[in-house]
Amino acid sequence: MKHVSFFSLGTAAATVTLIGVVAGSAFAADTQTAGKSWTPPRTAAGHPDLQGNWTNATITPIERSAKYGNRLVLSAAEASALEGAEASFNAKADEPIDPKIKAQDLPANCGRGFTGANCGYDNFWVDPGTKIVSIGDEKRSSIITSPENGHFPPMKPEAQKALAARFAAFRTGGTGPADGPEERSLGERCILSFGSSAGPPMLPLLYNNNYQIVQTPNKIVILVEMVHDAREIRIGGEHVPSNMRFWLGDSIGHWESDTLVVETTNFRKEVDFRGDATDMKVIERFKRIGPNQIDYQFTVTNPRIYNSPWGGELAFNKTKDNIYEYACHEGNYALPGILGGAR
Repeated sequence: MKHVSFFSLGTAAATVTLIGVVAGSAFAADTQTAGKSWTPPRTAAGHPDLQGNWTNATITPIERSAKYGNRLVLSAAEASALEGAEASFNAKADEPIDPKIKAQDLPANCGRGFTGANCGYDNFWVDPGTKIVSIGDEKRSSIITSPENGHFPPMKPEAQKALAARFAAFRTGGTGPADGPEERSLGERCILSFGSSAGPPMLPLLYNNNYQIVQTPNKIVILVEMVHDAREIRIGGEHVPSNMRFWLGDSIGHWESDTLVVETTNFRKEVDFRGDATDMKVIERFKRIGPNQIDYQFTVTNPRIYNSPWGGELAFNKTKDNIYEYACHEGNYALPGILGGAR
């Protein structure tokens, strides 16, 4: 974990970019035990113990590169090459910068989606990780597993049009994006994590991909390091009435053998995970498959945006890192700067 204060991304498009440029940090994968006969530790209530600090950091992208087609599993050589390229990038990016170089002489493309004379964060401030998603012995080419091609399903025309219009407004400085703080993204306003780090679904970002799970017989809480989110999952029971809406949705869970199954509905429409979340439903499955790994699967249904569900799988790996406060707006001048500059 690299503790950094929040800075404004400046555009909604940049926030979405972070979803695709997923990140990683050091972890211990269960390549020896995952997928084989293994009995998870139990809580006093008799359920698998999911507690502890975990990271879902990875350099595997959410969407698959077209060159892999429908192939989800990479060969050992392919995975090694990708991880080697990441190591080379980090080594180059971590080299000291000549103090005589002026900002305009720096690279126009800093990597990780950052471009411009000064770019955003340099490599010191991010924790992009080094490893491909490993589920047992399988190295994965994408987080998305359904559709089979590893890509989001096509958006409905009206949803695509609305999303394009919103991005265009941010790119061109059109009406709306700087009319007031309410028009900025939820991440910029420190209401929710960037992208979908807090979830659901819980997806990795450029840094702060750590989570702490605390478990009781009737509730599970997932503390999300990015920003300040704490997900509460009620075990058993029913969803609250549909007119009650929450930033993280309303999550209820139950156990199917050793798998925790969580259904989340009742999102606020402003959540805007690739579009209006009013009718979005997310099913998550958490299964401890080794001493150091939780297999995390999810399915997203959002009839306002897609004609069909989509889903994915990644690993939550045990980490020795601590969870630190994310002082989201402490010392941040970017958001008032955006609003002031627009005026």
